[in-house]
Amino acid sequence: MLTDSANRSDRRPPEMHTRLPALMYHRVGRAETSAERRYCVSPTRFRDHMHALRDAGYQAISLPAFVAWSRGESSLPERSLLLTFDDGFMGVHDDAAPLFESLGWPATMFLVSSLIGGTDTWGTNEAQRRRRSYPLLGWPEIHAMRQGGWSFGSHSRTHADLPTLPDEQLEDQLRGSKAELEAGLEQAVDALAYPYGRFDSRVAQAAAAAGYTMAFSTRSGFNQPRQDAFAIRRIEVAGTDTAGELLRKVQLGMNDVSMASLARYYATRLLQRLRP
Repeated sequence: MLTDSANRSDRRPPEMHTRLPALMYHRVGRAETSAERRYCVSPTRFRDHMHALRDAGYQAISLPAFVAWSRGESSLPERSLLLTFDDGFMGVHDDAAPLFESLGWPATMFLVSSLIGGTDTWGTNEAQRRRRSYPLLGWPEIHAMRQGGWSFGSHSRTHADLPTLPDEQLEDQLRGSKAELEAGLEQAVDALAYPYGRFDSRVAQAAAAAGYTMAFSTRSGFNQPRQDAFAIRRIEVAGTDTAGELLRKVQLGMNDVSMASLARYYATRLLQRLRP
């Protein structure tokens, strides 16, 4: 069924492309605990993921191309997708960036601005206690990646849980991060990814007031032109996902592609087709 759907998509002209998946990765490297495998993809598996996407006919696009498409200002070919990374881990520079260079693919990274050149200190406070923290990109790596076609956005100043903050601290996390990144990059920073994917209407309004023009969530599904620019959807990729599971996620726009979830998905689609 997936193959038939993909073949039907191939026959549609580029201007008919009305939905686009955005993938969300975090760290590329070695997971030291089982809990870390949700957010950490090994370099070997990451290569398998990217080669599977390429072999299936997918093509990564840049953040500016995504923005133009989402505003209805341009079209994209079928099987376009946006590749995003949260947090700014050094392993992405070491193991993902060279692969993207060989593929000729752009990608987007959301940085925790006050921790650039440091470590992911927020991770040691989370439920899945780690053995250690992990290094984050410094400005030399960020500038090198930008030369290689990467785009950069904000992930707040300290990876804060934004809905829990009072207004003054929320503004500092959003405006402060934007200012720090723009000073370091010497260019406008318009995109935000909500830490932990957590946001509400107050946070979205504060992001717009701080000067962002878009914000990425962790809600799964496909993106469409002229959608809510402050609730962009992304599909979470786990370190445990095989290449086949990743392709199913991309084709269906779902985080959960277990057999039970797929059964519910196809049952729902069948019922929709049978309704008068």
